Amino acid sequence: QLQLVESGGGLVQSGGSLRLSCLASGFNLEYNAIGWYRQAPGKEREGIGCINMDGEITNYRDFVKDRFAISRDAAKKTVYLQLNSLKPEDAAVYYCAARAQGIECFIDGMNYWGNGTLVTVSS
Repeated sequence: QLQLVESGGGLVQSGGSLRLSCLASGFNLEYNAIGWYRQAPGKEREGIGCINMDGEITNYRDFVKDRFAISRDAAKKTVYLQLNSLKPEDAAVYYCAARAQGIECFIDGMNYWGNGTLVTVSS
C-alpha cells in the first residue's frame, strides 16, 4: 500500500539544522516524484521543493537553494529534506507528498500525503 511517513522533526535553536525523512512505502522513487511542503500555524501550506523520478530537484522557494536541500535514497524509498540555518519563521509542520503515477514535479495536485513532522525553532 502507498504510504508516506515523515520523521526527523524536533526542536532546534536558531541557526541549527535538521534532516527530515520521508519514507515512501509502496512507491518506486524511480517512477514517482516526491515533494516537500510545510504549514506554519495560521498560515496556508506552502511548497518547498520536489525531486522527480530522475532525481532532479525543483525548488519552489528562493530560500530552498540557500538553506534547504532535497535528496533521496531510492533503494530505501526515502526522500530527505535537509534544513540548515533554521530560523524561527521556519517553524512549521513539514509534509511530504506524491502523485499517483506522478513522475514529474508539480506543486499542486498531490494526492498522497504524510501526516507531517513538526519542526520548532527557538530564538
